Amino acid sequence: MRQRTLGTTGPAVAELGLGTMGMSDLYGPADETESVATIHAAMDAGINLLDTGDFYGEGHNELLIREALRTRDRDDAVISVKFGVRKDPAGAFQHAPFDTTPAGVKDRLAYTLRRLGTDHVDIYRPARLNPDVPIEDTVGAIAEMVQAGYVRHIGLSEVGADTLRRAAAVHPIADLQIEYSLVSRGIEAAILPAARELGIGITAYGVLSRGLLSGHWHPERELTAGDFRGISPRFQGENLTANLRLVEALREVAESLDATVAQVAIAWVASRGTDVVPLVGARRRDRLTESLEATRVALSPADLAAIEAAVPQEEVAGERYASFLMASLDSEPAAS
Repeated sequence: MRQRTLGTTGPAVAELGLGTMGMSDLYGPADETESVATIHAAMDAGINLLDTGDFYGEGHNELLIREALRTRDRDDAVISVKFGVRKDPAGAFQHAPFDTTPAGVKDRLAYTLRRLGTDHVDIYRPARLNPDVPIEDTVGAIAEMVQAGYVRHIGLSEVGADTLRRAAAVHPIADLQIEYSLVSRGIEAAILPAARELGIGITAYGVLSRGLLSGHWHPERELTAGDFRGISPRFQGENLTANLRLVEALREVAESLDATVAQVAIAWVASRGTDVVPLVGARRRDRLTESLEATRVALSPADLAAIEAAVPQEEVAGERYASFLMASLDSEPAAS
């Protein structure tokens, strides 16, 4: 698999990364044996970037990665960890304030290292900002962990252009993890140009918009309790109907390219630049296999125009998060 570098200071990673959240949280039950097999299949295919969060499944996801790497060379993986989101014992998210204090950085990292069974994290990043904790303090604390050898690179998640600049003034930032897809293109206005100005890579999550752009979604699908899509505006009522019309238009383009909807959606994100690495959230090997084939989809300028005509940004119905979650995103004011 071809390689890309995360920014000017980050690690070399494969052109696709694996997002592992759905193996532990938010999208309904997952089979642990199949999850481990999927991580192994991804690594066998050349994927080395494994993205997780210490709050995914209340630590379950980190333990899952530890199990998957038990029979692999630790150095074959680039482990990216988000921290700062809090939960209660029932698993409910406590949406504010996020724990991004310097003391919180070190405390959360200690537990992450133990759960992963490793002596370092390759990329460590706050999942969201706490507006009462200056980004300089958070990045400064992670920088101390870099100096101590517990962290290799610093990343950020869902922050705006001004925050990127403030953070980069404290310590080099390898990458910004942020939602970027055919139906979520807000970063193109200010955030993506700022990242490129600063030499910061993009790891794009939500490239299939939580399954909406998978080509496999149908309006009658019943969601299990706790499935994030139950409160996602793009999956509700008339919004879902309108969005699935866009998916069918994209399917026509995909068929003309002898590809699936998912493959074209992933290939489109990958086409945004060699500084952009799409994260695919496959929970099963068959879905992973489909996603891997996206690396074989070569898109001409005419193809890109057809794809974007099929999914006009102004026709996407609904925000990417519910309103109370949108309010916690530092990235949204800068992207709007």
